Amino acid sequence: MATLDFKGKALVQNYHLTVKYHELVPKKDKSLTDKVRLDDNLIIHGDNLKALKALLPTYAGKVKCIYIDPPYNTGNEGWAYNDNVNSPMMQEWLGKAVDRDDLTRHDKWLCMMLPRLKLLRELLRDDGVIFVSIDNNEAHRLSCLMDEIFGEENFIATIIWEKADSPRMDVEYFSSRHDSIIAFARNLSEFQVKREFYDDENLPGHYDKTDEDERAYYLKPLRAMGGQGETREARPNLYFALVAPDGRKVFPHLQDGTDGAWRWGKEKIEKEKKRIEWREGSEGWTPYFRIYADMSKGVPPETVFHHEEVGSSRTSRKEFKEVFPDGPTFDTPKPLGLLAKLLQIAADKDSIILDSFGGSPRMA
Repeated sequence: MATLDFKGKALVQNYHLTVKYHELVPKKDKSLTDKVRLDDNLIIHGDNLKALKALLPTYAGKVKCIYIDPPYNTGNEGWAYNDNVNSPMMQEWLGKAVDRDDLTRHDKWLCMMLPRLKLLRELLRDDGVIFVSIDNNEAHRLSCLMDEIFGEENFIATIIWEKADSPRMDVEYFSSRHDSIIAFARNLSEFQVKREFYDDENLPGHYDKTDEDERAYYLKPLRAMGGQGETREARPNLYFALVAPDGRKVFPHLQDGTDGAWRWGKEKIEKEKKRIEWREGSEGWTPYFRIYADMSKGVPPETVFHHEEVGSSRTSRKEFKEVFPDGPTFDTPKPLGLLAKLLQIAADKDSIILDSFGGSPRMA
């Protein structure tokens, strides 16, 4: 497996092991209950590396779902490296805000993330999952780092969240309208994703047609789309003529004009002929087949979360203002719909959920 090298990596590989265990001290005056309990819902104020180490004796192997929103390392956030690693170089890093002119900003960010990800992995249940929000500044480096820590075999998906509901006109090149959410399992063979169920009024948008019995469906080409093994040479038994509505014979051809293959064989086409629809276009007749909405099995979540469904950055700022009308200010909150969707996908009603950043690299 390829590995990611960065300045300071050797010094922080086992730094999480040297961090001392700290006692979590309840603050009754800040609690919403009369009796403060460490096994109840917790908000922990302090350095998140120390907080994670303090949680380890009680919660190791018990957390079902982790969501973190670390600094994106844009150079405009003003975060500082604060791990007191015994190294002259890293002592020099301490307490200094990381900006875009810092030539070691990626190294610092990775050195900050590595020990925290290692502790988070220890906290996960065997069937647990971690979601990490990030943008293009560090997404590729974060993916490589998580491959090393969680194992590339435990990668689940990179989810695209459509955070912008309108383009930015002041950019030089592209208007970025998405963030990434990188998902890894503790043990992919144990992890089970929750499917989504819809009623007839709330089906996914691609179920855009109904049959004579008012059953919702969408169409998919009967011709194989030309992937590996979908040529005539690879599947000769799936290359044959179908008769179009005007009586013409139609063979499966790939987009480059070469011979392709149908998705189904002759027997299945005969058996499922009621599901086949013919559409006439500029290049003649094309057969499609209907895919009905079978909500008894649910629908697997897709890797693109549209803002209409889960909210945008504009949504999250409005939600944040409603809760904190007089401050504090926070530039990058996430919408409640986004977090709710992730929890619906990966957690149960009684699951232990952890956010170890809480909007700041020093907050857990």
